[in-house]
Amino acid sequence: MPGCWGGLRRPPPRAPAPTRRGTPAVPAAGADGTVRVGAVFSRLLTPKWVLLHLLVAALFVATFFLGHWQLSKAEAGGGAVNWSYALQWPLYGFMGLWFYVRMVRVELHRSPDDDQPGNAVVLYQRPRIDASGDPELAAYNAYLAELNERALGQRSTDGR
Repeated sequence: MPGCWGGLRRPPPRAPAPTRRGTPAVPAAGADGTVRVGAVFSRLLTPKWVLLHLLVAALFVATFFLGHWQLSKAEAGGGAVNWSYALQWPLYGFMGLWFYVRMVRVELHRSPDDDQPGNAVVLYQRPRIDASGDPELAAYNAYLAELNERALGQRSTDGR
């Protein structure tokens, strides 16, 4: 199966939309999968990403310290649980690092236009009561609508 072991399935490339400065916003990775160094630095060296890099590095190192601690407990007469944790902690570190690398790869192949809010206007429409079906349901919906109108009327007269 293609893409089963870490390959990202990318959508077909689209034309970059202009940003606020008028220059087109281009993802860090090209359509052929090559990554430009300048785009990587501009994306992954923001304060948020630098903090994430430091946090992941600290947690990765911490898992090895925890594994060493469990190994010393196991060698000092601990049971099977200590031996299993001595093996599991480094695996947790590598698993977290693998997920982080996946997250960085997704960020590099993501279009910067995804951060910009869209121009689509969504208008609110009150739900309509469907009275064509069940007459008992229609009567109940009419009763709820009347209660809602009464509650809205009380709220406006209370000055809230």
